[in-house]
Amino acid sequence: MLALTCRRFLLSLLPVLWAILPLFALRPAPATAATSVYTMTAFTNSSESNMYVYQSYNGTHYGLMKGPAYTPPSGLIRDPSILKHTDGMYYVTYTTNWEGNTIGFARSTDRVNWTFLRNVTLPVTNLQNTWAPEWFKDSDGSVNIIVSLRTTGATNFTPHVIKAQNSTLSAWSAPVPLAGLSPNYIDTFIVKIGSTYHAFTKNETTKYIEYATSSSLTGPYTFRGTGDWAGWGNWVEGPALYQLDDGTWRILFDAYSAGKYYYSDSTNTFASWSARKELPSLTGFIRHLTVLKETGQPGDIRRLQSFNFQTHFARHYNYQARIDANVTPGEDSQFLIVPGLADSNAISFESVNFPGYFLRHDNYLLVLAKNDGTSQFKQDATFRDVPGLASSSGYSYQSYNLPDHYIRHYNYVLRVDPISTSVEKADATFKEVTP
Repeated sequence: MLALTCRRFLLSLLPVLWAILPLFALRPAPATAATSVYTMTAFTNSSESNMYVYQSYNGTHYGLMKGPAYTPPSGLIRDPSILKHTDGMYYVTYTTNWEGNTIGFARSTDRVNWTFLRNVTLPVTNLQNTWAPEWFKDSDGSVNIIVSLRTTGATNFTPHVIKAQNSTLSAWSAPVPLAGLSPNYIDTFIVKIGSTYHAFTKNETTKYIEYATSSSLTGPYTFRGTGDWAGWGNWVEGPALYQLDDGTWRILFDAYSAGKYYYSDSTNTFASWSARKELPSLTGFIRHLTVLKETGQPGDIRRLQSFNFQTHFARHYNYQARIDANVTPGEDSQFLIVPGLADSNAISFESVNFPGYFLRHDNYLLVLAKNDGTSQFKQDATFRDVPGLASSSGYSYQSYNLPDHYIRHYNYVLRVDPISTSVEKADATFKEVTP
């Protein structure tokens, strides 16, 4: 009896404690933030004829949007590189054949459904190989493609640049070699910071990814890092770079001889790099990719903290939803709160490390499942966020299609239930906190 009285007393204090904790500021409105979206296009170990498309919200964990998403007429789509153009459309350019003088183009409105546009022939005499075209949009707005060309000899690849001559990307300048990146370099990826062009390129002779800079896109480039300068080892290729929200630069690359895909980070503008790590889930499957980063995706990345077990957070574990303390990996307890799949005035919870997977109720249990696009799924994965049943400084989540049911924890498992008692109200109240 004493224990029960103490429990009730402590529960009565929780609303007061929550009201005075500054870190528990309420979300101003559902799904309002501009969360970065990273779109990856890649071919795979299982097929160089099909392009796969993935999406991420943190630049580390990618979920499949569609695969295969595109198969070109040539039957080969190695090294697909993605661009969002000024017309609002997405474009990929890619290697069309092991030998030849063309690069391919396809277009999409939604990153999922792609349409072949054309193959473009590069006017270079005796052109034997045309490999790894990579988009580069310069600070003046011009659209360029960096491509590796070989005319004679087995070890004579030179990076070249071609520039779009019209807004439809149907006409291109003649290729111009990048001075200084010779005699045998392929898979060149360029980023521009300030007035400096930074080129990451594979030395096809030594099999290292090396680093050079220039004040001009066409060079001359001066090498700043050669051999194993970054600690990534050799027999690596296909570098692709993008910048994370905190300013860190990330490089992804294909360790093709080991059958692995790695990433590494730099916080000091390429002066040093972190130890390479395998890209979660996709290492060993994807090949030579490019990542496009965009902002403006509606949604707030949050953790859901239990009201009455304040060291515990909602998380997914083996696709089941529960609350736990000391969640590892931390991304298991991070969700993108987006406009509701069934009603944009409500919300849905999308997993950060499994993009495309949402919390839904299934036989009253809350599970993490891939959105199958059905009306039933959308309703099961939609909730109305209301003032917390145990404290108005928190939130409770009312089921969209079972409106007398709310998300609550019971024996650490998340489920939807009718709520009436003070304990149930506490179990059904959460705080949204920033990761």
